[in-house]
Amino acid sequence: MHKQLTISSVLFCFVIVFCHNGQAKLAPDYIHPCNDTSRACLVKATQDAIPEFVKGIPEFDMPSLDPFFIDKLSIPLTGISFTFYNGKVTGFRKCIVDDIESYLEKRKFIFAFHCNLTIKGTYDAKGKILLFNIDGGGDAKIRLTNLRMKLDFNTKYVKDKNNMNHFSIKNYKYTFDYGDRVYFDLQNIFKESKALSNTVLTFLNENWKTVAEEFGKPIVDYSVELALSAIKKFFNVVPYEELINVPIPQ
Repeated sequence: MHKQLTISSVLFCFVIVFCHNGQAKLAPDYIHPCNDTSRACLVKATQDAIPEFVKGIPEFDMPSLDPFFIDKLSIPLTGISFTFYNGKVTGFRKCIVDDIESYLEKRKFIFAFHCNLTIKGTYDAKGKILLFNIDGGGDAKIRLTNLRMKLDFNTKYVKDKNNMNHFSIKNYKYTFDYGDRVYFDLQNIFKESKALSNTVLTFLNENWKTVAEEFGKPIVDYSVELALSAIKKFFNVVPYEELINVPIPQ
């Protein structure tokens, strides 16, 4: 569901792990540079930095990613119009980095991580589930345990107006699975019947994987785009030479 995305969190890995000691003039103190691109160093440096990095960097106009907020998000489901409001997503600061692969010469980076995430907010829903017409709305809470994500980035290098080099994201793709379990807690699915609401909620939780496959993609996409926006702002500010102690590959 939230492959959530972002869902993020480890999207920041190659910002965090490639800062060079003494040169990272703009890098926060919690970023511990690696002197090589070994998996062991990259994973540790990233893991050390995530809890603070996801709080955001106001001076770079980078928003918080834990928590991050969803003002309004429409989620098209089969037979149902579902809209999520005032969402608050937490959990990225406790993400566990499983692996990082760096192929600097190929401009390629791969990150794998897993997280427990919680999404709270309100919703309204109209449509039909099975034989039931739905006109509901209320508080919503969704919990994901051990959501797993793998992010594959292709980067490029660009020069700013001062002829300084910067990292730039050329393109990316991601894969994910919902891990161990997704729990749904949606209040008042049927405004006029608490018993029927509980029956449908039980059905949703018993069939959590099928429901999550349809429900989660829009939220994951939202999370990934938010994280990418933050990463791009970071790269626009901090030159390549302050992020990695290796000449740009030819």
